[in-house]
Amino acid sequence: MVESITSQRFHEFPGVDGWRVISTGAATYFPTGSFAKGVELVTRIGELADAANHHPDVDLRYPGVQVRLQTHEVKEQGWMLSERDAALAAQITDAAHALGIEPDPSRVQALQIAIDALDIAKLRPFWAVVLGYELVGDEDVTDPAAFGPNVWFQQMDAPRPQRNRIHVDLYVPADVAPQRVEAALAAGGSVVRDNGPNWWTLADPEGNEVDVAPWPDGFSGW
Repeated sequence: MVESITSQRFHEFPGVDGWRVISTGAATYFPTGSFAKGVELVTRIGELADAANHHPDVDLRYPGVQVRLQTHEVKEQGWMLSERDAALAAQITDAAHALGIEPDPSRVQALQIAIDALDIAKLRPFWAVVLGYELVGDEDVTDPAAFGPNVWFQQMDAPRPQRNRIHVDLYVPADVAPQRVEAALAAGGSVVRDNGPNWWTLADPEGNEVDVAPWPDGFSGW
């Protein structure tokens, strides 16, 4: 059985100076300076991950690579890290060093959207279907592919008109947008502005809004 470790224990592990534990796991950013160097690093990370049978989330962009580690076996127990994460983090850092790349943990962050709500149970289904997320626990909706930010709902005791209202812009493929709108309406949403097929402004049962906007063919920019 894999045992969990604390963030302090992770940070004490040899070779992980360039990593930081945040809400989504242990992460760092490697500024590669080029896409080719990033591919080279990702290839090496893949080899290390397969050898350890422990696979991180890797985000490759033109200027750098972000890596996030967590252990799913211990996440189910209420935490996210094990010594497997620390060991692989140290190996990844060594591989980056060999390529002349130093980690930059100051670039690490995790974004969560928080919605204050009077009736959380009534709002969550709307946000789950309009974002294409899944209901998790009693207070969250989460992207099953782990690309988008987590959405968390916080209980309000009384209405706060004109405060803590949010508006989210959601861009989806053109053939997906109508189904998202229909699902959101069936989950308790309402249409604020119908500018279809260009976009629809929807509101959840407490008035928080989301624009569902397909990206039209032939569109070159706003």
